[in-house]
Amino acid sequence: MPKSTFFNLPEEKREKIMESAIDEFAQYSYQKGSINRIVERAEIAKGSFYQYFEDKKDLFKYILEKSGEEKMVYLTHIIGDLDKLDFFHTIRELYIGGIRFGQEHPKLAAIADRFMKDADQQLMEEMFGDSKGKSQMVFQGLLLKGIERGEVDPKIDVELVAMLIASMSLSISEHFLKEKNTGNLMDMMEVLDKMLYVIEHGIKVKKEGEKND
Repeated sequence: MPKSTFFNLPEEKREKIMESAIDEFAQYSYQKGSINRIVERAEIAKGSFYQYFEDKKDLFKYILEKSGEEKMVYLTHIIGDLDKLDFFHTIRELYIGGIRFGQEHPKLAAIADRFMKDADQQLMEEMFGDSKGKSQMVFQGLLLKGIERGEVDPKIDVELVAMLIASMSLSISEHFLKEKNTGNLMDMMEVLDKMLYVIEHGIKVKKEGEKND
């Protein structure tokens, strides 16, 4: 977390530092990100940076935390409607929330996406703590509720499927980040629904008399 001196700064100066840092890590990976470029862009002395943050890792972790908070804004209403939606509609709405977050905060989405792909396990655990595990636990809970309601096959390995769905969420984010200059929401929804069809129905050819749902 930033030091108290950072929070004591005028809001405009705090925002300029954060914007400079977000621009840096949206363009460069965590490993290649430069404090020198950040302070130059933010027009502060390098010594001042260390009055606000312990080091680059401290700053980057704070950016990830703020990104997570922003993303939750897009997911809160979905969590409140869990009892009204079946499992597959819930997953769809969660993915849509993630897409909208990425559309409106492309730099934050790009930072998190690149880090998840490039970071080693130790660094990822240090940065995210147990948040990645919590995300997977959310999907496990949804799967268990879906099984209880008769919406999900009780023979599945819940932990494995939760991991796969969480991974697919990252893949969707990566795809839409790459297509953000040419894609629109309707195009994204079409791709999303194709992926969700596979989640719901699988890839096995249905024999005559077998049901799709």
